[in-house]
Amino acid sequence: MFARLVDALTSPEPEPLSDTDARLALGALLVRVARTDGDYDATESHRIGRILATRYDLSEPEADSLKTDAEALEAEAPDTVRFTRAIKDAVPYDDRIAVIEALWKVVLADGVRDDEENALLRLVASLLGINDRDSHIARKRVEDAGT
Repeated sequence: MFARLVDALTSPEPEPLSDTDARLALGALLVRVARTDGDYDATESHRIGRILATRYDLSEPEADSLKTDAEALEAEAPDTVRFTRAIKDAVPYDDRIAVIEALWKVVLADGVRDDEENALLRLVASLLGINDRDSHIARKRVEDAGT
């Protein structure tokens, strides 16, 4: 089902993603971060749906459909390095900071920050070209908002 997008993500010289593929790739990255600690629970799943609905102005059924597709893509997706490279190539810097905020919302959804999630967020921020200062500010905004 996602062979074309997986091929695009794994190509040596990836083309920028279409808006639809970029949405799907972001959703899959959110799912990947949520699954990092081995406990992808209903709270994280619901949070991902809300993030997708808000970010892309989707109805609840549309966001749920995108999330379901993103869950399936994440299971087939290449390693995180190639995955984030495709997002970096498709998304402007300011929007990538919003991606980091969205990822922190997922990590913090269950109220627990574990070492694996922290390490993955540091890696993803770096791969997305987000400097440490901006990544820290993004995390603080999420923590201060209580989401």
